Amino acid sequence: MDSVGYSFLTHSVWLGEFFGTFILVLMGTGVNASVSLRKTYAENAGWMVVTTGWALAVLCGVLTAQAFGSAGAHLNPAISLSSAIVTGDYSQLAGFWSAQMLGAMAGATLTWLVFYPHWAITPEPGAKLGVFCTSSAIPHLPSNLLGEATGTFVLVLVAGAIFSHGVADAGKGPAPAVGLGPWLVASVVWGIGLSLGSTTGYAINPARDLGPRLMHFVLPIAGKGSSNWRYAPVPLIGDMAGAALAGLVLRLAHL
Repeated sequence: MDSVGYSFLTHSVWLGEFFGTFILVLMGTGVNASVSLRKTYAENAGWMVVTTGWALAVLCGVLTAQAFGSAGAHLNPAISLSSAIVTGDYSQLAGFWSAQMLGAMAGATLTWLVFYPHWAITPEPGAKLGVFCTSSAIPHLPSNLLGEATGTFVLVLVAGAIFSHGVADAGKGPAPAVGLGPWLVASVVWGIGLSLGSTTGYAINPARDLGPRLMHFVLPIAGKGSSNWRYAPVPLIGDMAGAALAGLVLRLAHL
């Protein structure tokens, strides 16, 4: 194998997005499983544990993606869409989206295996579905769509602000310091979960919801019940809409 081929297999944007999303979803669905499934040490640990776990999952996913070749570390089709809107370059969207979806599916599958004996002793199908994907606390389509769109809008806008010229100028130097960016983005995700996420479960990432939902549908999970496909368009449409709007704002603002 020549050096170019070896480099692609070990270090590329696609590989970075795949492994970064894999880690994000593995750790995120892992904290969901820890809190929701019976006879784990974290059973019923609560919302603070869930939001903190997902924030740290984002941090670990971003660092992994960057290490494997994706400097932007999107890990999220909505982020990729907003980036394309800001730059006007849509040529890499298919590659980003395929890596993110496959990474999410792989991460969810490994979560199922790690918690294998706990599925059979957990009687509630809804708790099992909640490990993999989101749903509304109160079904209300307009509010659910608005909640997902708002959360994703905040994610994209604040992430753009973190790396903006305005923040750099305010600090009279690079924005942010090398290595600090992933921590700040993870903090944004944590904040969204704590402040806006309790009505829909804050997917704010179509791959994070759709990939694991597909695996919930496919995998032989004991007593799993429905995959709730009626709700699946909400995090897809809402997240993409919120990201597109934030992308337009960032493009017009020239941050």
